[in-house]
Amino acid sequence: MTPEDIRRIAMLSVHTSPLEQPGTGDAGGMNVYIAEVARCLARRGREVEIFTRATTGGLPPTVELAPGVTVNHILAGPYEGLSKNDLPGQLCAFAAGVMRAGAARPEGWFDLVHSHYWLSGQVGWLAADRWQTPLVHTMHTMARVKNAALAEGDTPEPPGREIGEAQVVDAADRLTANTADEADQLVRLYGADPGRVSIVPPGVDLEVFTPGDQGEARRRLGLPARARIVTFVGRIQPLKAPDILVKAARLVLDRHPEWQTDDLVVGILGGPSGTGLARPTELHDLVADLDLTGHVRFVPPADRLTLADWYRASDLVAVPSYSESFGLVAIEALACGTPVVAAAVGGLPTALGAGGILVPTHDIGDWASVIDGLLQAPDERKRLSGNAVRHAARFGWDATTDRLLTAYGDACRTRTPSPIHDSALLLGVPALVIP
Repeated sequence: MTPEDIRRIAMLSVHTSPLEQPGTGDAGGMNVYIAEVARCLARRGREVEIFTRATTGGLPPTVELAPGVTVNHILAGPYEGLSKNDLPGQLCAFAAGVMRAGAARPEGWFDLVHSHYWLSGQVGWLAADRWQTPLVHTMHTMARVKNAALAEGDTPEPPGREIGEAQVVDAADRLTANTADEADQLVRLYGADPGRVSIVPPGVDLEVFTPGDQGEARRRLGLPARARIVTFVGRIQPLKAPDILVKAARLVLDRHPEWQTDDLVVGILGGPSGTGLARPTELHDLVADLDLTGHVRFVPPADRLTLADWYRASDLVAVPSYSESFGLVAIEALACGTPVVAAAVGGLPTALGAGGILVPTHDIGDWASVIDGLLQAPDERKRLSGNAVRHAARFGWDATTDRLLTAYGDACRTRTPSPIHDSALLLGVPALVIP
Protein backbone atom coordinates (compact mmCIF):
# COMPACT_ATOMS: atom_id res chain seq x y z
CA MET A 1 0.00 0.00 0.00
CA THR A 2 1.32 3.43 -0.98
CA PRO A 3 0.52 6.78 0.68
CA GLU A 4 -2.00 7.40 -2.11
CA ASP A 5 -3.83 4.18 -1.17
CA ILE A 6 -4.37 5.30 2.44
CA ARG A 7 -7.85 6.82 2.44
CA ARG A 8 -9.25 6.37 5.96
CA ILE A 9 -7.22 7.04 9.10
CA ALA A 10 -8.15 6.41 12.72
CA MET A 11 -6.39 8.82 15.08
CA LEU A 12 -6.38 8.12 18.81
CA SER A 13 -5.99 10.79 21.49
CA VAL A 14 -7.20 9.27 24.74
CA HIS A 15 -6.42 11.93 27.30
CA THR A 16 -7.06 15.19 25.49
CA SER A 17 -9.31 16.30 22.65
CA PRO A 18 -8.31 18.44 19.66
CA LEU A 19 -11.49 20.41 20.39
CA GLU A 20 -10.08 21.67 23.71
CA GLN A 21 -8.46 25.08 24.12
CA PRO A 22 -4.64 24.71 24.23
CA GLY A 23 -3.19 25.97 27.49
CA THR A 24 -5.99 24.53 29.64
CA GLY A 25 -5.81 21.25 31.55
CA ASP A 26 -3.76 18.76 29.54
CA ALA A 27 -4.38 20.56 26.24
CA GLY A 28 -1.25 21.85 24.54
CA GLY A 29 0.86 21.39 21.45
CA MET A 30 -0.40 17.85 20.88
CA ASN A 31 -3.97 19.12 20.49
CA VAL A 32 -2.82 21.63 17.89
CA TYR A 33 -0.78 18.96 16.09
CA ILE A 34 -3.68 16.51 15.80
CA ALA A 35 -6.21 19.12 14.69
CA GLU A 36 -3.95 20.73 12.09
CA VAL A 37 -2.64 17.47 10.61
CA ALA A 38 -6.17 16.05 10.43
CA ARG A 39 -7.38 19.13 8.56
CA CYS A 40 -4.48 18.91 6.10
CA LEU A 41 -5.09 15.20 5.50
CA ALA A 42 -8.78 15.87 4.88
CA ARG A 43 -7.96 18.61 2.36
CA ARG A 44 -5.97 15.97 0.50
CA GLY A 45 -8.94 13.68 0.22
CA ARG A 46 -8.47 11.50 3.31
CA GLU A 47 -11.12 10.75 5.89
CA VAL A 48 -9.91 11.14 9.47
CA GLU A 49 -11.75 9.89 12.54
CA ILE A 50 -10.34 11.02 15.88
CA PHE A 51 -11.22 9.00 18.98
CA THR A 52 -10.93 10.77 22.34
CA ARG A 53 -12.34 10.26 25.83
CA ALA A 54 -15.60 12.04 26.61
CA THR A 55 -15.01 14.52 29.45
CA THR A 56 -18.38 16.25 29.45
CA GLY A 57 -21.96 15.25 28.77
CA GLY A 58 -22.54 18.50 26.92
CA LEU A 59 -20.97 17.35 23.66
CA PRO A 60 -22.64 15.01 21.16
CA PRO A 61 -21.06 11.58 20.53
CA THR A 62 -19.55 12.86 17.28
CA VAL A 63 -18.46 16.36 16.23
CA GLU A 64 -17.25 17.50 12.83
CA LEU A 65 -13.95 19.30 13.39
CA ALA A 66 -13.67 20.13 9.69
CA PRO A 67 -14.99 18.66 6.44
CA GLY A 68 -13.62 15.12 6.38
CA VAL A 69 -12.59 15.15 10.07
CA THR A 70 -14.81 13.66 12.78
CA VAL A 71 -14.14 13.61 16.53
CA ASN A 72 -15.70 10.63 18.33
CA HIS A 73 -16.24 10.93 22.08
CA ILE A 74 -15.76 7.57 23.78
CA LEU A 75 -17.29 6.87 27.19
CA ALA A 76 -14.55 5.64 29.51
CA GLY A 77 -14.98 6.43 33.19
CA PRO A 78 -16.66 9.48 34.73
CA TYR A 79 -16.64 12.70 32.75
CA GLU A 80 -14.78 14.63 35.43
CA GLY A 81 -12.48 13.96 38.34
CA LEU A 82 -9.91 11.84 36.50
CA SER A 83 -6.37 13.10 36.06
CA LYS A 84 -4.11 11.87 33.28
CA ASN A 85 -2.47 9.50 35.76
CA ASP A 86 -5.86 7.88 36.44
CA LEU A 87 -6.47 7.01 32.81
CA PRO A 88 -4.50 3.73 32.54
CA GLY A 89 -7.37 2.19 34.52
CA GLN A 90 -9.81 3.32 31.81
CA LEU A 91 -7.92 2.02 28.78
CA CYS A 92 -9.95 -1.19 28.62
CA ALA A 93 -13.20 0.80 28.56
CA PHE A 94 -11.80 3.18 25.97
CA ALA A 95 -10.55 0.31 23.81
CA ALA A 96 -13.97 -1.35 23.98
CA GLY A 97 -15.61 1.87 22.77
CA VAL A 98 -13.16 2.16 19.88
CA MET A 99 -13.72 -1.49 18.94
CA ARG A 100 -17.49 -0.98 18.95
CA ALA A 101 -17.11 2.01 16.67
CA GLY A 102 -14.91 -0.03 14.35
CA ALA A 103 -17.36 -2.92 14.35
CA ALA A 104 -20.06 -0.59 13.05
CA ARG A 105 -18.01 0.02 9.89
CA PRO A 106 -17.44 -2.48 7.08
CA GLU A 107 -14.49 -4.83 7.52
CA GLY A 108 -11.26 -3.18 6.41
CA TRP A 109 -12.68 0.33 6.78
CA PHE A 110 -9.57 1.90 8.31
CA ASP A 111 -6.33 1.77 6.38
CA LEU A 112 -4.11 2.94 9.23
CA VAL A 113 -4.13 3.77 12.95
CA HIS A 114 -2.16 6.79 14.20
CA SER A 115 -1.92 7.02 17.99
CA HIS A 116 -0.73 10.04 19.96
CA TYR A 117 0.91 9.78 23.41
CA TRP A 118 1.54 6.48 25.15
CA LEU A 119 -2.00 6.01 26.49
CA SER A 120 -3.35 6.12 22.96
CA GLY A 121 -0.56 3.85 21.81
CA GLN A 122 -1.77 1.12 24.13
CA VAL A 123 -5.24 1.29 22.56
CA GLY A 124 -3.84 1.78 19.07
CA TRP A 125 -1.82 -1.40 19.47
CA LEU A 126 -5.06 -3.35 20.01
CA ALA A 127 -7.04 -1.51 17.32
CA ALA A 128 -4.36 -1.97 14.65
CA ASP A 129 -4.09 -5.63 15.56
CA ARG A 130 -7.85 -6.17 15.32
CA TRP A 131 -8.26 -4.17 12.10
CA GLN A 132 -5.05 -5.57 10.58
CA THR A 133 -3.70 -2.15 9.75
CA PRO A 134 -0.31 -0.54 10.35
CA LEU A 135 0.18 1.33 13.63
CA VAL A 136 1.95 4.68 13.49
CA HIS A 137 2.72 6.24 16.85
CA THR A 138 3.84 9.71 17.91
CA MET A 139 5.12 10.01 21.48
CA HIS A 140 4.89 13.82 21.86
CA THR A 141 6.61 13.48 25.26
CA MET A 142 8.58 10.62 26.85
CA ALA A 143 8.77 9.71 30.52
CA ARG A 144 12.47 8.82 30.46
CA VAL A 145 13.31 12.17 28.89
CA LYS A 146 11.14 14.14 31.33
CA ASN A 147 12.44 12.28 34.37
CA ALA A 148 16.03 13.04 33.37
CA ALA A 149 15.31 16.78 33.37
CA LEU A 150 12.86 17.38 36.22
CA ALA A 151 12.38 20.81 37.70
CA GLU A 152 13.28 21.04 41.36
CA GLY A 153 10.47 19.57 43.46
CA ASP A 154 8.53 18.27 40.46
CA THR A 155 6.99 14.80 40.52
CA PRO A 156 8.59 12.17 38.24
CA GLU A 157 6.56 10.20 35.73
CA PRO A 158 5.56 6.78 37.15
CA PRO A 159 7.31 3.52 36.18
CA GLY A 160 4.07 2.25 34.64
CA ARG A 161 4.27 4.94 32.00
CA GLU A 162 7.86 4.00 31.10
CA ILE A 163 6.83 0.36 30.72
CA GLY A 164 3.79 1.30 28.65
CA GLU A 165 5.87 3.51 26.36
CA ALA A 166 8.42 0.75 25.79
CA GLN A 167 5.60 -1.63 24.83
CA VAL A 168 4.20 0.83 22.30
CA VAL A 169 7.65 1.42 20.81
CA ASP A 170 7.96 -2.34 20.25
CA ALA A 171 4.43 -2.67 18.84
CA ALA A 172 4.41 0.27 16.40
CA ASP A 173 5.12 -0.29 12.73
CA ARG A 174 6.36 3.29 12.52
CA LEU A 175 7.37 5.89 15.07
CA THR A 176 7.40 9.56 14.17
CA ALA A 177 9.81 11.88 15.96
CA ASN A 178 9.68 15.66 15.92
CA THR A 179 13.43 16.06 15.52
CA ALA A 180 16.61 14.08 14.99
CA ASP A 181 17.27 14.51 18.72
CA GLU A 182 13.96 12.84 19.59
CA ALA A 183 14.66 10.05 17.11
CA ASP A 184 17.96 9.43 18.88
CA GLN A 185 16.19 9.35 22.25
CA LEU A 186 13.73 6.73 20.97
CA VAL A 187 16.61 4.53 19.87
CA ARG A 188 18.87 5.17 22.86
CA LEU A 189 16.35 5.19 25.69
CA TYR A 190 13.68 2.81 24.36
CA GLY A 191 15.56 0.51 22.01
CA ALA A 192 13.55 1.57 18.96
CA ASP A 193 14.60 0.15 15.59
CA PRO A 194 16.22 3.12 13.79
CA GLY A 195 14.80 1.82 10.51
CA ARG A 196 11.27 2.33 11.83
CA VAL A 197 11.67 5.92 13.02
CA SER A 198 10.68 8.80 10.75
CA ILE A 199 11.45 12.45 11.51
CA VAL A 200 8.30 14.55 11.05
CA PRO A 201 8.66 18.08 12.47
CA PRO A 202 5.44 19.78 13.61
CA GLY A 203 4.23 22.88 11.84
CA VAL A 204 2.67 26.28 12.27
CA ASP A 205 -0.35 27.91 10.64
CA LEU A 206 1.39 30.42 8.41
CA GLU A 207 -1.89 32.18 7.61
CA VAL A 208 -2.70 32.97 11.27
CA PHE A 209 0.77 33.46 12.72
CA THR A 210 2.17 36.23 10.55
CA PRO A 211 4.23 39.38 11.19
CA GLY A 212 2.22 42.49 11.97
CA ASP A 213 2.43 45.99 13.36
CA GLN A 214 3.58 45.84 16.99
CA GLY A 215 1.88 49.09 17.96
CA GLU A 216 -1.46 48.01 16.52
CA ALA A 217 -1.25 44.67 18.33
CA ARG A 218 -0.53 46.46 21.61
CA ARG A 219 -3.49 48.77 21.12
CA ARG A 220 -5.80 45.83 20.48
CA LEU A 221 -4.57 44.10 23.66
CA GLY A 222 -4.55 47.22 25.83
CA LEU A 223 -0.79 47.06 26.41
CA PRO A 224 1.39 50.14 26.96
CA ALA A 225 2.91 51.41 23.71
CA ARG A 226 6.40 52.05 25.06
CA ALA A 227 6.80 48.98 27.25
CA ARG A 228 9.42 46.32 26.88
CA ILE A 229 7.27 43.18 26.71
CA VAL A 230 8.43 39.61 27.33
CA THR A 231 5.83 36.85 27.05
CA PHE A 232 5.45 33.26 28.22
CA VAL A 233 2.82 31.06 26.56
CA GLY A 234 2.02 27.60 27.87
CA ARG A 235 0.58 25.48 30.61
CA ILE A 236 1.57 26.67 34.06
CA GLN A 237 3.47 23.77 35.57
CA PRO A 238 7.05 23.14 36.74
CA LEU A 239 8.02 21.43 33.46
CA LYS A 240 7.35 24.63 31.50
CA ALA A 241 9.24 26.75 34.07
CA PRO A 242 7.41 30.09 33.89
CA ASP A 243 8.95 30.86 37.30
CA ILE A 244 12.33 31.23 35.60
CA LEU A 245 11.03 34.11 33.50
CA VAL A 246 9.42 35.74 36.55
CA LYS A 247 12.62 35.50 38.61
CA ALA A 248 14.71 36.72 35.68
CA ALA A 249 12.39 39.71 35.30
CA ARG A 250 13.05 40.62 38.92
CA LEU A 251 16.81 40.64 38.27
CA VAL A 252 16.38 42.72 35.11
CA LEU A 253 14.37 45.31 37.04
CA ASP A 254 16.97 45.37 39.80
CA ARG A 255 19.54 46.32 37.15
CA HIS A 256 17.33 49.20 36.00
CA PRO A 257 15.95 50.96 39.08
CA GLU A 258 14.87 53.86 36.86
CA TRP A 259 12.29 51.70 35.04
CA GLN A 260 8.66 52.34 35.89
CA THR A 261 5.76 49.89 35.82
CA ASP A 262 5.14 50.39 32.10
CA ASP A 263 8.81 50.02 31.20
CA LEU A 264 8.70 46.22 31.56
CA VAL A 265 5.65 44.01 31.13
CA VAL A 266 5.72 40.24 31.50
CA GLY A 267 2.80 38.39 29.90
CA ILE A 268 1.91 34.94 31.26
CA LEU A 269 -0.63 33.24 28.97
CA GLY A 270 -1.97 29.90 30.13
CA GLY A 271 -3.58 27.99 32.97
CA PRO A 272 -2.43 25.52 35.64
CA SER A 273 -1.86 21.99 34.36
CA GLY A 274 -0.29 18.68 35.31
CA THR A 275 1.62 18.81 38.57
CA GLY A 276 0.94 22.56 38.60
CA LEU A 277 -2.66 21.81 39.58
CA ALA A 278 -1.44 20.80 43.04
CA ARG A 279 -0.27 24.40 43.63
CA PRO A 280 -2.43 26.53 41.33
CA THR A 281 -1.57 29.87 42.97
CA GLU A 282 2.16 29.28 43.28
CA LEU A 283 3.17 31.48 40.34
CA HIS A 284 0.85 34.29 41.46
CA ASP A 285 2.35 34.03 44.95
CA LEU A 286 5.86 34.22 43.52
CA VAL A 287 4.96 37.35 41.56
CA ALA A 288 3.62 38.97 44.72
CA ASP A 289 6.64 37.93 46.79
CA LEU A 290 9.00 39.45 44.22
CA ASP A 291 6.99 42.69 44.12
CA LEU A 292 6.19 42.22 40.43
CA THR A 293 2.41 42.50 40.56
CA GLY A 294 2.41 45.73 38.55
CA HIS A 295 4.63 44.25 35.86
CA VAL A 296 3.07 40.82 35.28
CA ARG A 297 -0.13 40.30 33.29
CA PHE A 298 -1.79 36.91 33.83
CA VAL A 299 -3.94 36.06 30.81
CA PRO A 300 -6.20 33.00 30.40
CA PRO A 301 -5.47 30.66 27.48
CA ALA A 302 -6.23 32.63 24.33
CA ASP A 303 -7.68 31.81 20.94
CA ARG A 304 -5.25 31.74 18.04
CA LEU A 305 -5.94 35.25 16.74
CA THR A 306 -5.43 36.78 20.19
CA LEU A 307 -2.35 34.63 20.70
CA ALA A 308 -0.86 35.87 17.44
CA ASP A 309 -1.43 39.46 18.62
CA TRP A 310 0.44 38.72 21.85
CA TYR A 311 3.38 37.41 19.86
CA ARG A 312 3.37 40.51 17.65
CA ALA A 313 3.05 42.82 20.65
CA SER A 314 6.03 41.22 22.40
CA ASP A 315 9.68 42.17 22.08
CA LEU A 316 10.66 38.65 23.13
CA VAL A 317 8.96 35.33 23.82
CA ALA A 318 10.52 33.12 26.50
CA VAL A 319 10.41 29.30 26.44
CA PRO A 320 12.33 28.21 29.56
CA SER A 321 11.04 24.60 29.65
CA TYR A 322 13.03 21.77 31.18
CA SER A 323 11.91 19.46 28.36
CA GLU A 324 10.26 20.06 24.99
CA SER A 325 9.92 17.54 22.18
CA PHE A 326 9.72 20.47 19.75
CA GLY A 327 8.19 23.73 20.99
CA LEU A 328 5.16 24.92 19.01
CA VAL A 329 5.07 28.17 20.98
CA ALA A 330 8.55 28.98 19.71
CA ILE A 331 7.73 28.38 16.05
CA GLU A 332 4.45 30.33 16.33
CA ALA A 333 6.28 33.31 17.81
CA LEU A 334 8.98 33.15 15.14
CA ALA A 335 6.33 33.08 12.40
CA CYS A 336 5.05 36.38 13.83
CA GLY A 337 8.56 37.82 13.62
CA THR A 338 9.20 37.80 17.37
CA PRO A 339 12.61 36.57 18.58
CA VAL A 340 12.57 33.75 21.10
CA VAL A 341 14.78 33.09 24.13
CA ALA A 342 14.62 29.37 24.87
CA ALA A 343 16.25 26.69 26.94
CA ALA A 344 18.69 24.58 24.96
CA VAL A 345 16.73 21.36 25.48
CA GLY A 346 14.97 18.77 23.33
CA GLY A 347 13.63 20.06 20.05
CA LEU A 348 13.97 23.77 20.84
CA PRO A 349 17.28 24.19 18.95
CA THR A 350 15.52 22.86 15.84
CA ALA A 351 12.46 25.03 16.42
CA LEU A 352 14.53 28.19 16.92
CA GLY A 353 17.08 27.94 14.14
CA ALA A 354 18.67 31.38 13.87
CA GLY A 355 15.53 33.18 15.06
CA GLY A 356 16.41 33.40 18.72
CA ILE A 357 18.88 32.76 21.50
CA LEU A 358 19.37 29.44 23.30
CA VAL A 359 20.24 29.60 26.99
CA PRO A 360 22.39 26.56 27.94
CA THR A 361 21.33 26.54 31.62
CA HIS A 362 18.32 27.28 33.79
CA ASP A 363 20.34 29.66 35.94
CA ILE A 364 18.28 32.77 36.68
CA GLY A 365 21.25 35.07 36.23
CA ASP A 366 21.96 33.67 32.76
CA TRP A 367 18.34 34.17 31.73
CA ALA A 368 18.28 37.71 33.09
CA SER A 369 21.46 38.59 31.20
CA VAL A 370 20.19 37.29 27.87
CA ILE A 371 16.78 38.92 28.22
CA ASP A 372 18.23 42.23 29.39
CA GLY A 373 20.82 42.22 26.63
CA LEU A 374 18.24 41.70 23.91
CA LEU A 375 15.83 44.27 25.36
CA GLN A 376 18.65 46.82 25.08
CA ALA A 377 19.56 45.81 21.51
CA PRO A 378 16.80 46.75 19.02
CA ASP A 379 19.06 46.19 16.01
CA GLU A 380 19.83 42.65 17.15
CA ARG A 381 16.14 41.97 17.73
CA LYS A 382 15.42 43.23 14.22
CA ARG A 383 18.06 40.90 12.78
CA LEU A 384 16.66 37.94 14.73
CA SER A 385 13.13 38.86 13.61
CA GLY A 386 14.08 38.56 9.95
CA ASN A 387 15.74 35.20 10.62
CA ALA A 388 12.68 34.09 12.57
CA VAL A 389 10.20 34.66 9.74
CA ARG A 390 12.43 32.93 7.18
CA HIS A 391 13.00 29.95 9.48
CA ALA A 392 9.33 29.51 10.40
CA ALA A 393 8.33 29.55 6.73
CA ARG A 394 9.87 26.06 6.42
CA PHE A 395 7.45 24.63 9.01
CA GLY A 396 3.98 24.94 7.53
CA TRP A 397 1.52 22.15 8.33
CA ASP A 398 1.50 21.10 4.69
CA ALA A 399 5.20 20.25 4.98
CA THR A 400 4.44 18.23 8.11
CA THR A 401 1.66 16.36 6.31
CA ASP A 402 3.94 15.57 3.36
CA ARG A 403 6.40 13.89 5.70
CA LEU A 404 3.63 12.18 7.64
CA LEU A 405 2.15 10.63 4.51
CA THR A 406 5.59 9.30 3.62
CA ALA A 407 5.81 7.79 7.12
CA TYR A 408 2.37 6.23 6.62
CA GLY A 409 3.58 4.61 3.41
CA ASP A 410 6.70 3.33 5.17
CA ALA A 411 4.52 1.86 7.93
CA CYS A 412 2.52 -0.07 5.33
CA ARG A 413 5.72 -1.32 3.73
CA THR A 414 7.34 -2.50 6.98
CA ARG A 415 4.21 -3.67 8.79
CA THR A 416 4.65 -6.84 10.83
CA PRO A 417 1.46 -8.94 10.81
CA SER A 418 0.12 -9.95 14.21
CA PRO A 419 1.21 -13.52 15.04
CA ILE A 420 -1.88 -13.98 17.25
CA HIS A 421 -4.28 -12.86 14.51
CA ASP A 422 -2.57 -14.88 11.77
CA SER A 423 -2.37 -18.02 13.92
CA ALA A 424 -6.08 -17.72 14.65
CA LEU A 425 -6.86 -17.50 10.94
CA LEU A 426 -4.73 -20.56 10.18
CA LEU A 427 -6.63 -22.53 12.81
CA GLY A 428 -9.96 -21.32 11.52
CA VAL A 429 -10.66 -19.32 14.69
CA PRO A 430 -12.38 -15.96 14.13
CA ALA A 431 -10.46 -12.88 15.23
CA LEU A 432 -11.49 -11.34 18.54
CA VAL A 433 -14.35 -8.90 18.28
CA ILE A 434 -15.27 -6.74 21.24
CA PRO A 435 -19.00 -6.01 20.95
